[in-house]
Amino acid sequence: MRAALVQLNSSDDPMANLAGTRARVDEAATEGARFVLTPEVTNCVSASRTRQLEVLTTEAEDPTLAGLRERAAAHGIWLLIGSLALKAEDAPVPFVNRSFLIGPDGRIAARYDKIHMFDVDVSETETYRESAAFQPGNRAVLAEVDGVRVGLTICYDLRFPALYRRLAEAGAQILTVPAAFSPGTGPDHWEPLLTARAIETGAFVLAPAQCGRHAAAQGRARETHGHSLAVSPWGRVMTDMGARPGVALVDLDLGLVGQSRRRVPSLSHGRPFEGP
Repeated sequence: MRAALVQLNSSDDPMANLAGTRARVDEAATEGARFVLTPEVTNCVSASRTRQLEVLTTEAEDPTLAGLRERAAAHGIWLLIGSLALKAEDAPVPFVNRSFLIGPDGRIAARYDKIHMFDVDVSETETYRESAAFQPGNRAVLAEVDGVRVGLTICYDLRFPALYRRLAEAGAQILTVPAAFSPGTGPDHWEPLLTARAIETGAFVLAPAQCGRHAAAQGRARETHGHSLAVSPWGRVMTDMGARPGVALVDLDLGLVGQSRRRVPSLSHGRPFEGP
């Protein structure tokens, strides 16, 4: 399977972002990618809740979702929209962070709402309280792309290995980790965590990311780490996209999943234990 990671530098203007994302998806499809993946918050990177309330929409009204569904159908490809920031419906907080798997017919094949909320104090100047505005999901999601089982996750989920083990035990051969990763933690944590999840599960890990300093019409400008990665089931980094937007193609030999799991069958070696 040929996959493509799309690395973006999205602003807080969803319509401007859509044009650039469509172009990257077109580029990936033209290069023969069957499965194209975009980062977390593909439609809008913003630190301003006021701005988000102004420009975000519900799923049914979202122009990015409609526009990328159209491109998937036009090219006959599978497209993972890493996530969209959307207005929530019937929730106590205003937004959801939702990943979409789009089929070659343009239909929504799967949805996943980010489970783990990024509530951290990276430094005195870099703090996040995602749970203050976003409704967390409560369900792990496994989908299929041309018969290949794919487990959906988003960014901060990466720090919770039990989720990835559950997906792998359910048959996931590919794990997706679209992200807008903090530059405060990215240099030290991003690659080691992705590599660990691949090794622990014997699955391919595909992690398209946001990168750079993000233009903002309101509020402070966010920065993200970039370095979209593809990691093999044996823990080898297949591509690292660095810090600039673009497209990276990776050819996935799905036979390596079974091979890795036979060599180190840790998924079948879990045992119950007591304590502490």
